[in-house]
Amino acid sequence: MFDKILIANRGEIALRVIRACREMGIASVAVHSTADSDAMHVRMADESVCIGPNSSAESYLSIPALVAACEITGAQAIHPGYGFLSENATFVQVLEDHGITFIGPSAAHIRIMGDKITAKETAKKLGIPVVPGSDGGVPDVETAKTTAAQIGYPVIIKATAGGGGRGMKVAVDEAALEVAFRTARAEAKAAFGNDEVYMEKYLQRPRHIEIQVFGDGKGRAVHLGERDCSLQRRHQKVFEEAPGPCITPEQRARIGKICADAMAELKYSGAGTIEFLYEDGEFYFIEMNTRLQVEHPVTEAIFGVDLVREQIRVAAGLPMEFEQDKLVIRGAAIEVRINAEKLPNFSPCPGKITQYHAPGGLGVRMDSALYDGYKIPPYYDSLIGKLIVHGRDRPEALARLSRALGELIVDGVDTTVPLFNALLAEPDIQAGDYSIHWLEKWLAKTFG
Repeated sequence: MFDKILIANRGEIALRVIRACREMGIASVAVHSTADSDAMHVRMADESVCIGPNSSAESYLSIPALVAACEITGAQAIHPGYGFLSENATFVQVLEDHGITFIGPSAAHIRIMGDKITAKETAKKLGIPVVPGSDGGVPDVETAKTTAAQIGYPVIIKATAGGGGRGMKVAVDEAALEVAFRTARAEAKAAFGNDEVYMEKYLQRPRHIEIQVFGDGKGRAVHLGERDCSLQRRHQKVFEEAPGPCITPEQRARIGKICADAMAELKYSGAGTIEFLYEDGEFYFIEMNTRLQVEHPVTEAIFGVDLVREQIRVAAGLPMEFEQDKLVIRGAAIEVRINAEKLPNFSPCPGKITQYHAPGGLGVRMDSALYDGYKIPPYYDSLIGKLIVHGRDRPEALARLSRALGELIVDGVDTTVPLFNALLAEPDIQAGDYSIHWLEKWLAKTFG
């Protein structure tokens, strides 16, 4: 087992890893920018190292600075959290070259799944169902028209190196295709430095269902059910729950086995999430995230497991403790992402926290790095906390979420808490009847 782990991240996810390390008797090293010198993860870790100025490009994304921090502190491994360098194959390779363990999958698996086209081709070979679409990239408008005619409209054009909704455009007919194609390529070039795009069938009212997988890197893998992440704004998740309210036990077992078998064949190591669009009982592969997800706590809640602890164990070469037949779902869990944003435009709202009180009680977990007097810096993501609730069933989880939101106090900045209070009053949310388009339509109707 490792003696010391460096956490290459900040905020609540850095605290999450520090807590797991402490429970395992492992020393932790926090890294931080100058803007985060007074951050909670810096205070809670056993050691801390300043790795650069405010800009994430010069601090949290600086591979040389992170390697140097490991060498200075003697950290044997790095946990990347999510975001930043968590899915950067070059980073993993550099760590290997310096004898530092990356707590996550191999550089090869990150590369395979990091490219949307290669990921889709790999998924097909592994028996994972995929959305009908182009065979690889679409080089020009004429090819796009031919491909779209074969797939059938509407179609969606996506950046090969995409993420966060950038480089994605929908075309409902051939007349709209040319503009959508050129716009998607231009956005992809600007956002990722790569203008290659591909095309898929655009589903009308799908849900976003993701399967949590975990592998030991030696040919053994399990699944930990699904999460429904369909409530999204601009392709960004805001509300996640497990198990999915529309998924039957038979569907879960079927798609879960497909995913676990695929990861076993791939000899995948650590935590990963295979994301699908789900419509009319069918699952269609979107992508794989080769890291821990923001929403991992809902899976931990219903299975009673610690995914970060297991990540660390497997990375240290210990046998995976998860056994498929012992992974049993108990109850229902929901997570809402608390962002420092001003409604209705969701504009970032950094500032000083004048008062903070976390909700508590049975089945309530608050993952946050906030404290009274903390100044939220304007340089990073606006996520300031995740409120997770667990109940014996979905109605109890919803009631518990409503109660916990009422207890939460975050003064000094605007947050997205009012959004969730409003959503919980909606019959569709109470019934679990929503698609990936539901929230955008509701926001347009509610706020114009």
